[in-house]
Amino acid sequence: MTRRMVSAACGLWMAMFFALPVTAQSGTPILVVELFTSQGCSACPPADEFFAKLARDPTIMPLALHVDYWDYIGWADSFADPAYTARQKAYARAAGSRMIYTPQMIVGGLDRVEGTAPTEIASLIMKHMKVTPQVTVSVTRQGDRLMIRAAPVPSLGKAIKVQVVRYLPEEAVEITRGENAGRTVTYRNIVTSWSVVGDWDGAAPLELEAPYPAGNPGVVILQADGPAEILAAARVN
Repeated sequence: MTRRMVSAACGLWMAMFFALPVTAQSGTPILVVELFTSQGCSACPPADEFFAKLARDPTIMPLALHVDYWDYIGWADSFADPAYTARQKAYARAAGSRMIYTPQMIVGGLDRVEGTAPTEIASLIMKHMKVTPQVTVSVTRQGDRLMIRAAPVPSLGKAIKVQVVRYLPEEAVEITRGENAGRTVTYRNIVTSWSVVGDWDGAAPLELEAPYPAGNPGVVILQADGPAEILAAARVN
């Protein structure tokens, strides 16, 4: 995808964005969008650029997971973690697919889409934003601890994973080898850890305490096991 195409798609996204009732108030539902990317993938920079636009929307929680399967090309991604490759593979298995690729986005834990298809991504985001969340989650930070609460939803009938994700808001990387040699790319919302801190059946109120040492911002995610649908998410600053 050329830079001109990306700019046009970003323009379309921003037009859609300003047509929505966007607010940054506490308690506003947020939509999680995961990007599987790599510093060693020549097709990824346009997706990274579009992803940066999503990070401007307070109702979206974009999370970049850098995979390690491009490292053999000649440039080892400084943010890559085999756990993120494993997460992408788990999404593929849940969808009945054997294929993974970069760049790829997962919207709301359900919809898999090429990261170089910004118009389709924007449409999926709009679709998810029109759905009333089944669950609301609240997070209170007390020093180096989090108190995570959610109301019971017995009708869910699903096993829910309670997850805490930490991320680095922004970092520029000068790439000197591999497919992107000679480029400096600014990455955003780079996932640095993704931990399951508990399980919830939805039948009783959720009250869970989890460690949260000082450092990067994060997000608490309630997701159906699979991985599958992300039912709720709340930012932690």
